[in-house]
Amino acid sequence: MEEKTIELIKRMLNVKIDKIEEQGEQLVVYVPKEQVAKAIGAGGCVVRSVELVLKRKLDIKEST
Repeated sequence: MEEKTIELIKRMLNVKIDKIEEQGEQLVVYVPKEQVAKAIGAGGCVVRSVELVLKRKLDIKEST
């Protein structure tokens, strides 16, 4: 994945990102437990906006 894409995701989600995995056309973004809700946004608005910009599906998961 390009560094430019990673930086865009970090900026748009505005949370600490522990890891990003590519799974086909989907990106799985791992964030700390206390920041999952912020990364998703009210009603999923933050995730949807990132998906629209990247034209890829985004899945936010809690880091283990």
